[in-house]
Amino acid sequence: QEQLVESGGGLVQAGGSLRLSCAASARTFSMYVMGWFRQVPGLERQFVAAIDWSGGTTYHGDFVKGRFTISRDNAKNLMYQQMNTLQPEDTAVYYCAAGRRWSHNTNEYDYWGQGTQVTVSS
Repeated sequence: QEQLVESGGGLVQAGGSLRLSCAASARTFSMYVMGWFRQVPGLERQFVAAIDWSGGTTYHGDFVKGRFTISRDNAKNLMYQQMNTLQPEDTAVYYCAAGRRWSHNTNEYDYWGQGTQVTVSS
């Protein structure tokens, strides 16, 4: 069973940066598409970014393009989200997820981390 643990969340001022990390337990980490999602209380979970098996292809939601960068290091079973120029509307719980298919749909990811809080002050 794939286990995912996020870290790197915290409080940052608008315009600042954070880097989220997701550590995966599977020895076959490279078999999984990885993604980042976020959720604000009362709202639907929102797709943020995805990265394919090798890291050669990425996709970012329109609202974070140019500010966020997803990456992975398969040798270390790690996936990252570099978040720059953070804005108050980026405040949310951020989740990493693993799936077998290339997707930006919540339903198509099989494993989820516990979430890490990102708070951006104005």
